[in-house]
Amino acid sequence: MTKTHPTLDSLSQPEMTGFLSNLAQYRGLFQMISVLGIGGTFQVGFQVSTVTYMSQHVKAFINETWMERYGYPIHPDNLLFLWSITVSIFGIGGLLGSSGSRYLTVKYGKKKCLMCNSLLMILAASIMGCSKIAQSFEMILIGRFMCGISVGLCVPLHYQYVGEISPKKLRGFSNSTSSLFWTLGKAVGQISGQRELLGSQSLWPMLMASCGLPALVQLVALPFFPESPPYLLMHKEDMEGCKKAIRQLWGEGHHQAEIDDIMKEKATMKNTKILSVLELIKEPAFRWQLYMIVTMTATIQLCGINAIYFYTFEVLKASGFDESMISYMTLSLGLSELVAAVVCSSIIERLGRKVLLRGGYGIMGSLLAAITVTLSLQDWYFWMPYCSLCLIILFAVVFAVGPAGATISVRVEIFKLSCRPPAFVISSVLNWLGVFVIGTSFPFIVEKLKHFCFLISMGVLFTAVIIIHLVLPETKGKSIVEITEEFNKLNFKKKCIPAPPNHVTEDYIFCTRL
Repeated sequence: MTKTHPTLDSLSQPEMTGFLSNLAQYRGLFQMISVLGIGGTFQVGFQVSTVTYMSQHVKAFINETWMERYGYPIHPDNLLFLWSITVSIFGIGGLLGSSGSRYLTVKYGKKKCLMCNSLLMILAASIMGCSKIAQSFEMILIGRFMCGISVGLCVPLHYQYVGEISPKKLRGFSNSTSSLFWTLGKAVGQISGQRELLGSQSLWPMLMASCGLPALVQLVALPFFPESPPYLLMHKEDMEGCKKAIRQLWGEGHHQAEIDDIMKEKATMKNTKILSVLELIKEPAFRWQLYMIVTMTATIQLCGINAIYFYTFEVLKASGFDESMISYMTLSLGLSELVAAVVCSSIIERLGRKVLLRGGYGIMGSLLAAITVTLSLQDWYFWMPYCSLCLIILFAVVFAVGPAGATISVRVEIFKLSCRPPAFVISSVLNWLGVFVIGTSFPFIVEKLKHFCFLISMGVLFTAVIIIHLVLPETKGKSIVEITEEFNKLNFKKKCIPAPPNHVTEDYIFCTRL
């Protein structure tokens, strides 16, 4: 049974000593999690939040540039088109970057890919930062496209890397930090984008270029950390390198059980390679894992959270708030999410992934029903817009506490190492397609359905609750092999579950002797 990590308030003196001892022992792991996060999902949150604060300045810059080139102002329709391309081209780049993540990961390994990816982000930041000096709005388009490719590549690598460097008892916590860095990037972007800081008329190019700083931190720090232990042992056949990486990340101690789990997984996939996307789709042994990853990705996109992120300004404006106050309200939303993500990291090993997903989506569905009611009644009572704001913040908080971190953890845990890269390609491609579709269609949905626009998401959420309850096994405290065996009950429901090869036991005993 995996030992859970109690919160600080509930710790007795011996438990507090053990907690601090774990912090000291796994300091290498926590340092690497920080390095991966600052150059990983932090960038997504930062890019998503800062684009809102640059919109009016970039539009003015496009108009000024057009005037200087052609002697007349740009047509409003053309200006709107160029701005929409500036926003959406980030998603197109993300789609391309995520599509190539499997090939690059297999060929070069995660560490080298992330270092090269950091260079790409630094180059993109430099191009965008120089756009105003060069009087070229095309440089913004090029830079945003390159940022999208960089983020699309680094996010699946970040998820996989964090999951593979973590011991079983800390795997849920480590995976949930991806969500933490996402919300941290969003909050930092919202703070930096305030007009008193980098969101001013003169400093917006610096706001665009500031995404290069986290990439530079990762580029400098990553060479001092190892590749993931499972990658070194299972694909490089480097037992000594695996042991050295474990000692660097987990400290000196008894980690034989973790090595045994890696060797057991290696034995079950002996003479197999990392699957391609098409091979994974055709493989019956991972059918229900794919169903779950598609379900969870679709739910994330359709649950309403992305619509609120992209169009917080429009939603709050529709709720009756003054435009001058909305930027500070969105900042409060980001800071609330950040606190909620910290809470998620502390409770995920206590409650488990399935409870957080099922309960989180159920509460979010109920909150969307309440938001629909408050938007319908906002003209009846003067205090109703404030109820809408509180419910929107609570909706984002519940998402960050539960589904955000738990979804990332489940994605890593339900696939073996040989299937993880193509599985993340599928998940990332669906995710970026969802970002693009929601980003372009939500304004039209709002126009047609008005305050009933969230009822679609409410139906999606309650459907996801039923599917997760019936299908998804709890992954807390289980090895990848044990989780795979749980899914085999579904994948081979009407057939005999394939027995492991005869060489498994022999290889397993031989390979785990240190």
